[in-house]
Amino acid sequence: MTSATPVQDWGKARTASVAFTPEVINRDRILAAIDVGTNSIHMVVAKIQPELPAFTMIDREKETVRLGNFNEDTKGLTEDAMARAIEALKRCCSIAASYQAEDVIAVATSAVREASNGQDFIDRVYNDVGLAINLISGNEEARRIYLGVLSGVEFNGQPHAIIDIGGGSTELILGTGELHRSLSSTKVGAVRLTAQFIHHDPITDIEFASLRAYVRGMLEPPTEQLRRQLQPDESMRLIGTSGTIECLAAIIAHKKLGMVPEPLNGYRITYADLSKLLEELRQATHAERLAMPEMSARRAEIIVAGAVVLHEAMGLLGADSITICERALREGVVVDWMLVHGLIEDRMQFQQSVRQRNVLKTAHKYKVHLDRAERVAGFAMDVFEQTLGSLHTWGTFEKELLWAAAILHNCGHFISHSSHHKHSYYLIRHGELLGYTETELEVIANIARYHRKSAPKKKHDNYRNLPTRYHRQAVTQLSALLRLAVALDRRGIGAVQSIHCHFDSDAHVLHMDVKAANPGDDCVSEMWNLEFKKEFFEQVFEAKLVARLVT
Repeated sequence: MTSATPVQDWGKARTASVAFTPEVINRDRILAAIDVGTNSIHMVVAKIQPELPAFTMIDREKETVRLGNFNEDTKGLTEDAMARAIEALKRCCSIAASYQAEDVIAVATSAVREASNGQDFIDRVYNDVGLAINLISGNEEARRIYLGVLSGVEFNGQPHAIIDIGGGSTELILGTGELHRSLSSTKVGAVRLTAQFIHHDPITDIEFASLRAYVRGMLEPPTEQLRRQLQPDESMRLIGTSGTIECLAAIIAHKKLGMVPEPLNGYRITYADLSKLLEELRQATHAERLAMPEMSARRAEIIVAGAVVLHEAMGLLGADSITICERALREGVVVDWMLVHGLIEDRMQFQQSVRQRNVLKTAHKYKVHLDRAERVAGFAMDVFEQTLGSLHTWGTFEKELLWAAAILHNCGHFISHSSHHKHSYYLIRHGELLGYTETELEVIANIARYHRKSAPKKKHDNYRNLPTRYHRQAVTQLSALLRLAVALDRRGIGAVQSIHCHFDSDAHVLHMDVKAANPGDDCVSEMWNLEFKKEFFEQVFEAKLVARLVT
């Protein structure tokens, strides 16, 4: 497929709640999940059976595009790599459309995160393919890998360490099947390390020694952090995911069994076997590595660096074996989608509140007055719900983003009272809140940024960074609602007990009845602040706000 015309616009964001009737929830659902990685673009098409709940893979697509081979001068994605990626994504969307997938979720990781032109690439994909790519942080990548592994492995409450070796980074996770204990993402990946350290074929002794020393130094902090989360009487099992680890396991299996198990899921390799294979790989030329079973030309280029990462990680963790799991980030994207859409309520129910927990954790970190923040969030939710259908059509997804912004809108006080709304933007944007994509963090941070002072303007870098008109509209309208909520708690003492909104569509007036918590309180400060803050609200929604105090 070479046409620039998108197969389907998968970038149109949700502007209203889906009506999740029993019929909708219980029918089989088709979802495509795409991982835009440093080395390859992978897609899985999943058939979700909500009544179980479970999902099965009905198709897979993979294309090696090498986004991580940066331009030496600009430190950005090369034109050739971006062109390869765009063509691959067109094919993925075409396949998704052939299955009538109801959604295509694409996430980008290390290479796009770090590239100087990463956002330009995301914009090009949206314009050329009609696909919105969600940029996720390293820790969020690790969290979703954990979800993917949990969907395929029963932990039985025992500690398991998970290692995922990508092209640009390596993720380490520790968990027992409940909330993760440790997440980390380290910039040691097979593509990155190959470009940095390996310049001869085969690798020289000096290159190999330098590579091992660097990898060990980079992995020592995250492995030590992980080990500290183990109790003295606990033992740990190691699980490996990713194409690099699967390839290493396949070679070892072929040597031992004369064949490669199908599936490879559950196959175990030992540290001793890996050590022997690493010695063989380091002495082999590219052509000799390519002749090994299950080895592609692209994998043969980077397998030495990948094997070093796994070998050093196992050594630092004291693991004598590792078990292969074929589910990872892409499957984690599917699980996360199921959680967001309320399709999982059993063994991973704890993950449903991951966003809420991390927002509250961040509020605590920045010493937010939580009782006050929760009152403001409550008023924001009330205004949102009471104007739904009359002034806006935003859905549950956007409501959750508004709630997060309301809880954290004053976190900038941690830095300074002056311009604290701008500080709030920075702390939210760079706080790596788990459960959110980079774009969602940008929306939350912008909503909080505009809870006071200036209205959103395109000349503001933070507002201009929002990727689409949908996101800018969401920030503009939801920040207008947040301003009213902030005004309703002007003194921070809980003076307002409740509000009731009624929209007069003929006069285009929103009537707001404000009830005081204390009958003797005239709430003059709150009512004055509502009058002061309503101008922005009235401009955004083209409606007049009339507020009155009622008994």
